[in-house]
Amino acid sequence: MTDRMQEPTMLVLTALADMPRHGYAIMQEVAAISGGRVNLRTGTLYGALDRLVRQGLITMCAPEIVHGRTRRAYALTPVGRDALAAEAQRLQSTLNAVTHRLAAPAPAPAQPAALEGLA
Repeated sequence: MTDRMQEPTMLVLTALADMPRHGYAIMQEVAAISGGRVNLRTGTLYGALDRLVRQGLITMCAPEIVHGRTRRAYALTPVGRDALAAEAQRLQSTLNAVTHRLAAPAPAPAQPAALEGLA
């Protein structure tokens, strides 16, 4: 994956980076990672999970039965880990550029007299 990753995709992969999780746990983890900015709806999450499985970025673990319901857990694949690492590197490069430019002295604002001749 070389294109910019959409934030919800990046957050789902991040939620799975340290351990497999089932859908509800992924939703909770995404909300926690994003500081509450991103709250995935169930339909959106499972559509994204199906897409990520098809892309080979995650895999479905053996389902388990909890309280009579099937719980599907998902795990990051090596391809998914590589894609997440590449996205983290892209974001880090951008952050470094922003930080570098903000650390540079701000240019002096243009003087009003100098702008009059431009009108």
